[in-house]
Amino acid sequence: MTAGDLPIRFAAVTIEAGTVALLDNVSLALERGAPTVLIGPNGAGKTTLLRAAMGLLAPTRGSITWDGGAQAPPTRRAIVFQRPTMLRRSAVANLRFALAAAGVPRPQHAAATARLLTLVGLEHAAERPARRLSAGEQQRLALARALARDPAVLFLDEPTASLDPASTKAIEDVIRAVSLDGIKVVLATHDLGEARRLAGDVVLLHRGRIVEAAPAATFFGRPGTEEGRKFLAGELLV
Repeated sequence: MTAGDLPIRFAAVTIEAGTVALLDNVSLALERGAPTVLIGPNGAGKTTLLRAAMGLLAPTRGSITWDGGAQAPPTRRAIVFQRPTMLRRSAVANLRFALAAAGVPRPQHAAATARLLTLVGLEHAAERPARRLSAGEQQRLALARALARDPAVLFLDEPTASLDPASTKAIEDVIRAVSLDGIKVVLATHDLGEARRLAGDVVLLHRGRIVEAAPAATFFGRPGTEEGRKFLAGELLV
């Protein structure tokens, strides 16, 4: 798999909503490799950064480029939000819809849906109504729909929020598998345990700014900022 959308570069990006800066002078490069995990308190800018990297939000100031210079986002990217919406149809029909939307020829749908359901561990639920699946199963189905696009980059916004440990592990296992397959994962989470388990590198955001960005081992072993030390210690960032 080629990661043609990468690197994604933020150059002094500010995104404002009225008088509020959701992102404030952010410079960051998202490179191919192990997952990048975004952490920080509520309102830090994690979701905004994901949406901007996906191409869903335009900078108020600064620039975002994909694949070394493209000003418009390429199409090999997908995003899964914290509360994905399920279509009123079966799990497998949700996947067929996603494959059709991605332009996958119909004769390939059967093999693709079988592969994706197996990847996310939902073979048993293929014909069940998607809206009757458990929260964890719905999140795994949302991952499968995103992967139907054959993305080079997969953005995940709090994918395990409010899930039980078994559902969390199932989703983390999928994240590891697709990362090993060459898909760049950029993940926002409040769960420091999850960040430790998955991150190749960590970006700590606070009030729309990047206060620290480092390899995971460095950040968790010896954070380089006072904000990083406080966040790891469970203190509030105000």
